[in-house]
Amino acid sequence: MKSENHTGVSGFLLLGLSEDPEVQPLLFGLFLSMYLVTMLGNLLIILAVISDYHLHTPMYFFLSNLSFVDICFTSTTVPKMLVNIQTENRAISYTGCLTQVYFFMVFICMDNLLLTVMAYDRFVAICHPLYYTVIMNPRLCGLLILLSFFISIMNALLQSLMVLHLSFCTDLEIPHFFCELAQILKLACSDTLINNIHVYLATSLLGVGSLSGIIFSYTRIVSSILRIPSTGGKYKAFSTCGSHPSVVSLFYGTCVGVYLSSAATLSSRKRAVASVTYAVVTPMMNPFIYSLRNRDMKGALRKLISVIPSCF
Repeated sequence: MKSENHTGVSGFLLLGLSEDPEVQPLLFGLFLSMYLVTMLGNLLIILAVISDYHLHTPMYFFLSNLSFVDICFTSTTVPKMLVNIQTENRAISYTGCLTQVYFFMVFICMDNLLLTVMAYDRFVAICHPLYYTVIMNPRLCGLLILLSFFISIMNALLQSLMVLHLSFCTDLEIPHFFCELAQILKLACSDTLINNIHVYLATSLLGVGSLSGIIFSYTRIVSSILRIPSTGGKYKAFSTCGSHPSVVSLFYGTCVGVYLSSAATLSSRKRAVASVTYAVVTPMMNPFIYSLRNRDMKGALRKLISVIPSCF
């Protein structure tokens, strides 16, 4: 397709995961099921934490916020994909695309920062148990959440505003199921050097920096646990933070697998398929990981589920 400078962009075309008409009903059913499971699982986590006063601790406060962010994260991309499949219309407006980019970046950054905050919470609980209630007081917990939201919003706002200064060509097809910033930058006819520099800086500071903080926290946690003399004490300490490393591995493992793979080894369409793992599967799996490996959460969920039928 001929490429020309085109500043008055009306919209883009989301090519999705497959252009095969026979596959579309299968994709619709699969993503609708995963979306409903994600919504239900994370909503149950939030309600369980609110309803059980035993879970009114910093650990579960951060977990409920993570569940809320995961609901918003998935809702940014999947509903639009389902509508496109159902209506057989792949178009998305320019404003809608930038809005999707903005909220996607807000919530993926928030996910990243919340996982870091939760690692710090476990670090204080295991390495400084006597000072835990003093350090992780309600005021600090609230400030950490607000700071995470502020950083996420400002980062997404800056990167989204920088896209407004770009001009685009007539080839406006995005080989993805949502508007991803990297794919949009590839469609630009104007120079994207500043945009790419900012993306790499943000990834280094927020992504690599957060992951380094998590690794440091768990290095200290494992070191402290190994110094516990009793086997029962070690098991109890591991059980309090066992779920979080699983979620961290799933989230960062899939993100790194998508974004650090070179174009020679991962095409745009294959990258879109791989993105499903961190954009859809990870938010869906988080409630299962935290509930199945946490005795207190399982107990709270049983109570909540037993109470729900009596409300109707």
